[in-house]
Amino acid sequence: MAKLARLANRYVNGEVAQQVRQARQQVQEALANRGDENVRIERQRRKLERRRMWASRWATAWALITAICMVFIVAAATSTIAQGDEAMTVASGIAVALVTGTMAVRGMRKTVLVKRAQREFDREHPPPGLPAAAPSTALPPKGSAAREPMQRLADAETALAQVLGQLSAPSTSVPVESVAHVEATSSEAATALRAVAAQLVAVELARDHAPPLERGPLVDGVTRLREQLDEGLDGYRSLVAAAGRVVAANSAPGPKQELTDATDHLAGLAVALRELSEAAGQS
Repeated sequence: MAKLARLANRYVNGEVAQQVRQARQQVQEALANRGDENVRIERQRRKLERRRMWASRWATAWALITAICMVFIVAAATSTIAQGDEAMTVASGIAVALVTGTMAVRGMRKTVLVKRAQREFDREHPPPGLPAAAPSTALPPKGSAAREPMQRLADAETALAQVLGQLSAPSTSVPVESVAHVEATSSEAATALRAVAAQLVAVELARDHAPPLERGPLVDGVTRLREQLDEGLDGYRSLVAAAGRVVAANSAPGPKQELTDATDHLAGLAVALRELSEAAGQS
């Protein structure tokens, strides 16, 4: 009996010690992962997914209950269901349908809000294995003098990308270096134009909040910046037109030289716009 007691005690102590070691290891891992940013992000992502799942389930359940109540109300109103007091039955069904319908609407609204929160979270923290989404180029606010030029710039960028895709085809005789130079120049010019547009929006805000007697120089500044935007945008669109003419007649030597001239002209405009932006920022 003493030997059996010693064996049992050794077994119990071994099991308890092993469980204590496992618990200690789990606590240490939890403490180590508490400061890990990736662990925190994944925990938040799972939490949002659970919230969306349960919100969707409750919304579906309340919607089904509401539908059943509506069927019951119609059946009671048409005397399909034999009831002693049809008015009381219909009134009770309507009351229940209103409550469950309200809960269903709230559940659907919560589901939409959680999905929106998930999209924003995934945009800020892309899931592993998926490329980060490219930042969207937001247009200036409505009513701003910079909004219409920036909309035209976005359209011109889309058109130029399609045209350059044609110029990069093996069937064309345009050198790859020339296409790369056009892409780099157009990207630099677009960046410079958006910097000028941001300045224009800032000057407009200052003009709108300035006293009436001090708005004159700000109005002139808005006009000058808008003229710079128009000039730069005309140069950008001229480059798009020149690239289109090269695609239309890729065997003729003339349009290729015209594309080079348009690229150089746009590069000069981009440099001028950048210098103006830097000068405005230093002043």
